[in-house]
Amino acid sequence: MEIASSMSSDVVRYEFEGFELDPARFELRRDGAAVPVEPQVLSLLLLLVSNSERMIDKDEIIEKIWGGRIVSETAISSRIKSARQAVGDDGKNQRLIKTVHGRGFRFVGNVESVVDRAAARPMSAADPGQSTAPERPSIAVLPFRIVGQPGPHDFMANALPDELITDLARLRYLFVIARGSSFRFTSHEVDVKAIGNTLKVRYILTGSVESVGKEVVIRVELSDTRSGEVIWNDRYRGDATEASGLRETIIASVIANVEQRIPIHEAQQARMLPETQLDAWSAYHLGLDHMFRFNRADNRHAAELFKRAIEQDAHFSRAYGGLSFTHFQNAFLHDPEDHGSEVAAAKALAERAIQCDALDPFAHFNMGRTHWLEGDVKASIGSLEHSTILSPNYAQGVYAKAWARTLAGDSVGGDGDAVLALSLSPLDPLRFAMVGTRAFAHMTSGKIESGAQLAEQAAYTPGAHRHIKVIAAIGTHLAGEPDKARKWIVRAEQGGIKASSAEFLRAFPFAEGEAREIIERSLKDLGL
Repeated sequence: MEIASSMSSDVVRYEFEGFELDPARFELRRDGAAVPVEPQVLSLLLLLVSNSERMIDKDEIIEKIWGGRIVSETAISSRIKSARQAVGDDGKNQRLIKTVHGRGFRFVGNVESVVDRAAARPMSAADPGQSTAPERPSIAVLPFRIVGQPGPHDFMANALPDELITDLARLRYLFVIARGSSFRFTSHEVDVKAIGNTLKVRYILTGSVESVGKEVVIRVELSDTRSGEVIWNDRYRGDATEASGLRETIIASVIANVEQRIPIHEAQQARMLPETQLDAWSAYHLGLDHMFRFNRADNRHAAELFKRAIEQDAHFSRAYGGLSFTHFQNAFLHDPEDHGSEVAAAKALAERAIQCDALDPFAHFNMGRTHWLEGDVKASIGSLEHSTILSPNYAQGVYAKAWARTLAGDSVGGDGDAVLALSLSPLDPLRFAMVGTRAFAHMTSGKIESGAQLAEQAAYTPGAHRHIKVIAAIGTHLAGEPDKARKWIVRAEQGGIKASSAEFLRAFPFAEGEAREIIERSLKDLGL
């Protein structure tokens, strides 16, 4: 089946002073390496560079960058400043981006438009040409289909995918095809493999919008373009009068599921290959799979896989983040001989991840957790806040912030964030920790019975490590169930490491106050 003949139009990149601005990949590169740029700033750069023959006035910037919303002069100036910084310019020299006072801005650098006609060649399902998808996982979000009779919320068929493209770009590990390319596909019969071959992507997100009486039903589906298989789908139904709330729910759910399902699927694909044949991203995803098993052997294997990924790509932020996570896990869980060196290594690798990609929420997630191992909970919260600002629906970042707030004594805020993390990613590999955070928040705020129930629920959750079992012992002890508490201590020590209050409080450095006193007293009562 032939796919949208309009795809025969040329693919253009813009080159200037060692930079490449790639609209199709929505990426700025310098000497071949990606330059971290916020999506809105990158959109502004694209607007200016692609129209370098003319001035862009402020009204056009507001219309195309902010969708016509009312914004301040300060907001525009801030984005212009960031755009200049991204390309090595500043407001004094205005070597590339010139201010036309009182009117607008113009890109005055020498721009060369590079046309890649071969990349834009239309393909069919029977085309023998091979897809050359980028090494990192790539995805295209297509306009949703309108099913049945026209309804008042048919606008969501374009509005939802448009918002999803913006939010998915925040995940950083995903290569997201720009709206201008993916929105060319409007056929009701989607040929997943053919579209994947044309757009050079591994994954496609499709959906439909249907008005059913006073309700709107929205279906979303994530498919692998290589095999054509569906790896996740869901249906959302709500009152059409509450479309705004439904839209927010759908976006949060889709982002969280993509964040979780694609790495799992990539790890499954990587397991089929000999490790000597793994590329950087395959090694990274397989490393995640081992990392989340929370035992010494798998943690060591994960570290080796992350190192393999870094050997292939010295600027691979996520691989540095994963390696940081393994050192954190050594310090936090595996009773290393030199706790200080493990913490220092975790922090140094998190810093390197941020240097490679300052906009990656995973990098700031790892930095935040190293701060709490150092006992600096305030700095931890700051890094984790930054992680969730970069990606508000990043469930693990929300969870880590919940835990840091609980350590700081903010039980109410910690519980609220933990509930949000669980709703964003109900099947997350860190689910046991999310539930454990809720348990601590309840126990330290006087909700002993519910805290004990949550603590045991966390300890029974797959992946729960020995610290979670100690939390279950504390909860059942506070609830007046000493036999259960003793059993949980025995289970916590089954790995051969004796539980102790010093080790537990080193892993969880509660701030001075009533919450810490409750934990210390309970640990003493348990003989730890």
